[in-house]
Amino acid sequence: MKSRFLVGLCPAIMVARLALAGEPASPAPAPGAQDDAGARPAKSPAPGVRHRYRPERFAGRAGKYYPLVWGIDSLGVRLVESGEVVRFSYRVLDPDKARTLNDKKNEPSLIAPRAGVKLVVPKMEKIGQLRQSGAPVAGKAYWMAFSNKGRPVKRGDRVDVVIGLFRAQSLVVD
Repeated sequence: MKSRFLVGLCPAIMVARLALAGEPASPAPAPGAQDDAGARPAKSPAPGVRHRYRPERFAGRAGKYYPLVWGIDSLGVRLVESGEVVRFSYRVLDPDKARTLNDKKNEPSLIAPRAGVKLVVPKMEKIGQLRQSGAPVAGKAYWMAFSNKGRPVKRGDRVDVVIGLFRAQSLVVD
């Protein structure tokens, strides 16, 4: 019985010691070596450095598309008010191009394909719509709030924001 316990414990101790020493638990492939799929192995951060994975906001050309075509950047979708509200925010670079987003005539909507819902900006009796409107100003950040009653949209979901002809696709909810 003792020998089985020791046999099972030895590999665990070795892995723990290697992790504490900052060395990889498994042998690393030679530099430039490729795995079975033909892809190069990913580089790991330096030992002792904590690195949180954060995917790129936009893939490829999408990072340049929004500033060039719509005059905005720093697009973000975040859950607020305990998940009852989804807030979409952006920063204006070119007020002429971004005018569509602040136009009151364009009804904004947030589409969540996973949840199968289309959220709208609520209208409050004394306040009006929960969005900023008026002439956009370069360098200023703007937002709008979508009602998430019942919390169908969750953190990590990919959503689309549609405002008139503007459409931001696959934004990740923070």
